[in-house]
Amino acid sequence: MRACDSSPYHAAMEIRPGLSGTAELVVGEQHTAPRVGSGRVHVLATPVMINLFEAAALAAIEHLLPPGSQSLGTRLDIQHVAATPVGMKVQAFAVVREVDGRSVRFHVEARDEKELIGDGTHERVVVNVAKFDARVQRKLGSGRA
Repeated sequence: MRACDSSPYHAAMEIRPGLSGTAELVVGEQHTAPRVGSGRVHVLATPVMINLFEAAALAAIEHLLPPGSQSLGTRLDIQHVAATPVGMKVQAFAVVREVDGRSVRFHVEARDEKELIGDGTHERVVVNVAKFDARVQRKLGSGRA
């Protein structure tokens, strides 16, 4: 993936292996596979679990980013190994494993009240929001006649 901002991020030095974040929810009908279009069984949908992984990663690092910056998810490699019914609480965890320039790699896992339900890796890249938005606007402008 091509970076959206080539300037160095010295503040990323504050982001280091071992930092962690969490996110949680109680599974409601709106979080089930039929509601998000990923299946027919009324259990936690994989896309919702992925959203929890991203929220946990944000909780780990966003507060350390310089003003005008944010991180964007660029890669996920996860497995969803157990179903979680409506009404059960799910908690996701993200731990920084590696920082390489503007890229931050995490180990992620999610657990319901009984067991591990998913885990894997997640990667985010730190961008300057103004530069990123300008690039998106240029892309939008180039597509119009």
